[in-house]
Amino acid sequence: MNSCRQFLIISIAVALFFSITQRTYAFQYPERPPLPVSQPISDEETQTVIIRTDEEMHEAIQQIIETQYPTLSIKYTYTEVFHGYSIEGPVLELEKLQKEEGILDVSPVSIYNPHIDESVPFIGGKEIRGIFDEDGDRLTGEGVVVGIIDTGIDYTHPDLASNYIGGYDFVDQDDDPMETKREQGPPTLHGTHVAGIVAANGKMMGVAPEAKIMAYRALGPGGNGTSEQVIAAIERAIKDGVDVLNLSLGNTINGPDWPTSLALDKAVEKGIVAVTSSGNSGPNLWTVGSPGTSTKAISVGASTPPLHIPHIATIFSSEEVEMLPFQGAPKWNLKQAKYYEMEFVGLGEKKDIKDVEGKVVLIERGKIPFTEKVLNAKEQGAIAVIIYNNLEGTFLGGLEMEVDIPVVSISKSDGVFLKNQLKKKRKLMKTKYRWHRDEIASFSSRGPVTHTWEIKPDLVAPGVAIDSTVPNGYIALQGTSMAAPHVAGAAALLKQAHPDWEPSKIKAALMNTTKVLKKGDGEFYSVLEQGTGRIQLKDAMETKSIIQPGSLHYGIYEKIDKREKKDVILQIENVSEKEVKYRFDIPKANKGIIWSIPPSFSLKPGEMKEVTVSLDINPEKLEPGMHEGQITVKADGQEIRLPYLFMIEEPNYPRIQGFQFGYGDKEGSYQYEVFVPEGAEELGIALYEGDTLHFIDFLDWQRDVPRGLLRKEISGEKLKGKGLVKAVIFAKRKEKEDSIEVDLYFD
Repeated sequence: MNSCRQFLIISIAVALFFSITQRTYAFQYPERPPLPVSQPISDEETQTVIIRTDEEMHEAIQQIIETQYPTLSIKYTYTEVFHGYSIEGPVLELEKLQKEEGILDVSPVSIYNPHIDESVPFIGGKEIRGIFDEDGDRLTGEGVVVGIIDTGIDYTHPDLASNYIGGYDFVDQDDDPMETKREQGPPTLHGTHVAGIVAANGKMMGVAPEAKIMAYRALGPGGNGTSEQVIAAIERAIKDGVDVLNLSLGNTINGPDWPTSLALDKAVEKGIVAVTSSGNSGPNLWTVGSPGTSTKAISVGASTPPLHIPHIATIFSSEEVEMLPFQGAPKWNLKQAKYYEMEFVGLGEKKDIKDVEGKVVLIERGKIPFTEKVLNAKEQGAIAVIIYNNLEGTFLGGLEMEVDIPVVSISKSDGVFLKNQLKKKRKLMKTKYRWHRDEIASFSSRGPVTHTWEIKPDLVAPGVAIDSTVPNGYIALQGTSMAAPHVAGAAALLKQAHPDWEPSKIKAALMNTTKVLKKGDGEFYSVLEQGTGRIQLKDAMETKSIIQPGSLHYGIYEKIDKREKKDVILQIENVSEKEVKYRFDIPKANKGIIWSIPPSFSLKPGEMKEVTVSLDINPEKLEPGMHEGQITVKADGQEIRLPYLFMIEEPNYPRIQGFQFGYGDKEGSYQYEVFVPEGAEELGIALYEGDTLHFIDFLDWQRDVPRGLLRKEISGEKLKGKGLVKAVIFAKRKEKEDSIEVDLYFD
């Protein structure tokens, strides 16, 4: 499979490793030299792309490809999610092809990766097993089919065997969507864990324990796969007629019209409730990735169920550091009453780990794999390992093999704090446990979505320390990957109770009935962190009213001295057996804003009404940036909160995202990908010496780059320098420049 080698992250042992941070410069670079002239594309450069075609010309374009472009090969044909093809071949030929009449757009293939104490009862009230339909029958998901696009599942697991009814493997191209086994490459367990949350029915019980599971293996060894495989899986799920589709996967591309996002939109139009994770790139805004950017799917962020989470505190300091468990390591088990000595050992290389017998070691992320760091520390007698991020925020880590000492991750800022404590000779630390519940996980990706400026995630669900099934047993994992299947299972129960409800109605019922979450200081989390709030399945099942859409997006108001009015049309439906009266609360008055809301009205059982909520703004009287809030609708005894978002002038979104670098498709070449959400007036990659920061050369530079994904192959001869080389990838648009820093190691 080409994807196994595309964008392979190369370790230092084979010459190249990188770490990425999307932020402003952490140090002062010398002034950039004059920009070079763009280089021509090589005749031998190849690429795999996804093209969307006009439906009426779909077959004609296939004939054109087969007869006029002999160097191009069709890998997949799409007819359900959209009409188009996955095509591989020389870049120059692909550029010629995209000019053919009937081709709507062309997108390079991108890479996807997979993104929990008993959390199931938590989302359904005191006892989820006590949810019944209108006839008094217990809801279990019976008669509902849930498709899971993931790493496959272990369908022999005793908790899943009775639910599994088939699927397809898009990695090996056969009918056996089993998880990757060790003899096939880095083994996987992610899909089995997701499936257990949805529908385990044995020792563990999922949200919908009698729902049937269709498994689609789109991610292969190590949990890697491509957008063409994911889209092919969506296409197959549509043809198979699944009721609910779960995608606990994603990339870092914040684009609503990315092919996977469009494919999910199409699946919803075909009658499927599509649920996807928002991503694990938080806590910053603008980090939600495709397919979590899909307009019509339910994008899910991660919250915490009731958890006793370990923190560490150093002697003479009141500050406590929260720790996130590592996959493949036991839970943190150090005694609360005892002080332990901590030692910082750099990047965890063998040469740096000395005198750590019986100690806790602090290690910086980067340069060598997590497993190697941990084994080096264990070999020298360390009793626990703390790995801190080399990027802003927290991260979720995993080991390639199981170890018998605790391993946890912490944020970069917490790691720097602990390092400073150690410099002050405050080496003693102890464990403290704190109860957490209904908090937004720091790793959970935030919105909004670029280009459409929509609120994402739509809602949140438990995604921290979630127990579920894995091959040969059970394990606790965390991530928005674990949050999404809670919602997929909830959708299955709603579908069982209301088989005639279309996907948008199920999505709205879940969004209308959430619990709005607050921070520890009592302030509400932003709508861009929690959407409408944390899922409450029992309330969704018992709702008397449904309002669509579940959130309001007014887009951008330009900073001009003229009022501008925008409308959002709401569809309100009484789904109860009694008449319901509706009343809109006017949002708090602000200078320059005039809201126009409908007067009170009543709806009879089953009656529906469309109303308009208008936002009239004088942009000159408001500060530039994002403005959010909520409109509350009183429906007899029920309150439905509708979050809203609007922006004054183009927002401060990242001008550049999702940089990846790795081997090219021919010997001696490399290639890079980078996403520019709204295009760039200038984009380049500058190389600097790692020690002196002296400018070396430009790896690439271009002007007037269109919005979307830029992918280019680079000759190995351009990778100048030896040892540590710092690369700065920068993009500029409308006076704002953002950059990504990358460490390149040349052997």
